[in-house]
Amino acid sequence: MSARDDILARVREAVSDAPEVAEPPRDYRRAPELAGEDLLAQFVERVEDYRATVTRCTEAEVPRELERLLDGVLRVVVPDGFPWSVPGGEPDNAKSAAELNDVDAVVTTSSVGIAETGTVVLSHGPGQGRRALSLVPDLHVCVIHADQVVAGVNEAVGMLDPLQPQTWISGPSATSDIELSRVEGVHGPRTLHVLLVE
Repeated sequence: MSARDDILARVREAVSDAPEVAEPPRDYRRAPELAGEDLLAQFVERVEDYRATVTRCTEAEVPRELERLLDGVLRVVVPDGFPWSVPGGEPDNAKSAAELNDVDAVVTTSSVGIAETGTVVLSHGPGQGRRALSLVPDLHVCVIHADQVVAGVNEAVGMLDPLQPQTWISGPSATSDIELSRVEGVHGPRTLHVLLVE
């Protein structure tokens, strides 16, 4: 008998007459009970808590808002499948990280938004591009439709394909690792704009 088997045998013997452990109640709340305008208002509030900005607009207003948010930006990369025209936008064309570092901004769609945490999730399908696009340029403009916003993380996970890569974004990239001083843009975009399309 190995030492491992000996230890496990002793543990089994020690707990052999232990009483059964009662199953804990599992009827706890799994997500905030919000819907409609309350749900969207919480999403906006939580996204803005992370120092991101949110613009609520209609589908027809998206091109104008993109133009406004990208005003003064010299280079913006647009992933394949992004459904709106972006003046001056350039395709990804598998740019290297160094090439992306010379790009000022990226525009993407998203897969789901989470009101409870103020998070947008990219699963890198059409319109969202590959992961590096949302991590390297300093400005990220992310478009999400109101019907993609869910209350909590559980609902969001249920909507996502676990076999696809995902990027969960809660505000601009930030760290407080050094003397608790917040520094933005260290590991990703310094600025995040979310366009919430209703």
